[in-house]
Amino acid sequence: YVAAVYEHESILSPTPAALVERRSALELMGRNLDIYEQQVLAAARQGAQIIVFPEDGIHGFNFSRSSIYPYLDFIPQSCSGKWNPCREPYLFNDTEVVQRLSCMALKNKIFLVANLGTKQPCEHSDPQCPLDGRYQFNTNVAFAADGTLLATYRKHNLYFEYAFDTPPEPDYAFFDTPFAGKFGMFTCFDILFFEPAVKLIRQYNLKQIVYPTAWMNQLPLLSAVEFQQAFATAFNVNILAANIHHPTLGMTGSGIYTPVKSFIYHNMESYGGKLIVAEIPVITADYKTNLEKIPGRVSEKGKDQSPPLFYAEMMYDNFTFVPVWGEKGELQVCANTLCCYLNYQRVVLTDELYALGVFDGLHTVHGTYYVQACALVKCGGLSFSTCGQEVTDATALIDFQLWGNMSTPYIFPLLLTSGITLDFADHMGWKSNYYFLSKNKTSSGLLTAALYGRWYEKD
Repeated sequence: YVAAVYEHESILSPTPAALVERRSALELMGRNLDIYEQQVLAAARQGAQIIVFPEDGIHGFNFSRSSIYPYLDFIPQSCSGKWNPCREPYLFNDTEVVQRLSCMALKNKIFLVANLGTKQPCEHSDPQCPLDGRYQFNTNVAFAADGTLLATYRKHNLYFEYAFDTPPEPDYAFFDTPFAGKFGMFTCFDILFFEPAVKLIRQYNLKQIVYPTAWMNQLPLLSAVEFQQAFATAFNVNILAANIHHPTLGMTGSGIYTPVKSFIYHNMESYGGKLIVAEIPVITADYKTNLEKIPGRVSEKGKDQSPPLFYAEMMYDNFTFVPVWGEKGELQVCANTLCCYLNYQRVVLTDELYALGVFDGLHTVHGTYYVQACALVKCGGLSFSTCGQEVTDATALIDFQLWGNMSTPYIFPLLLTSGITLDFADHMGWKSNYYFLSKNKTSSGLLTAALYGRWYEKD
């Protein structure tokens, strides 16, 4: 099927904390929706059957709970599949944004997914009802090609979004299409957690995901395109990921991903939006990654000198590292219960410092979640203290096999190359109690090769 995602540079309110009238909120959102309208038309002309827009693309961000209120639409609960806002605009008040999105879908005969803020009044008899008598949700909406509202999803894992409430129960949102079956839906930070993302995919055996996001890139392990690709690979799904485009805030990185191929956009240099259109196969059955024999444990004997252990902060976590020296070798580094192993050979020796790092613990900055990671990374400079820094360019081509005795089945294989481009492993998967990733000849200089494990039960 042909899919489209739009990385949108949203027109933001210069004063998001100011209280404004609904009329001026609609005026600002209307300017973003005008751009959406052009992009839906462009995508439909290229044969796209579905288009996805980013999180916060219509209203922007940095609001307070009260200042976002005029920007919120009303969406009745559980009206999925019964209401066509374009054709029945009179049914509910404060649905101007939803109506416009519905009309775009109808006019261009395309499935459309977008993100907006919504409100829902609640009774004080509801123990979770906020004091102001209303819920405010960060909401995705999906429309059919005739403008019908098919599904809504309220973001569960909020990322410092004080204007919004967490829904009382997680939403498991999906909708059906004639061209690719069911699509599941979640938002941004949700991708790192079990609820509702993993549970949704497993419970409903979903193979296609739509994913609006407003993601701030964090190298070396959580760049948007790097993690979106790893998620598609780990769960064997297609992902249509639309990010917002604000390079000054570190926000870029969208794509259409299959487990074996991706069409991505990552651009920190220029401004303006970007439409990606690609044809991808519908995934039906599970395919198995080909496993190869894992070499035995690294034997310590016969080594004159094992390289020194050192510690450095990476992604706000205290990693234990060993340097990757020389043109080839075998390394091992452990922390807690996790041991990481690396066999490597450099195609050409460059003067870049690489290190193999391990972390097995609770990550506590910008969210709390348990990570088990084995990571081969390029360091920022030649001293150990630069390992873990954000690096975007590399020249070293390295053949490697990386493996670890992970305690969680949820492993996201990361493979990032120079200029924030993606590469694909030759082999990966489980062999007894080890997960491994191997690659001969990356397409360009290696930035990160990592096994990023999420141990959800320990969150």
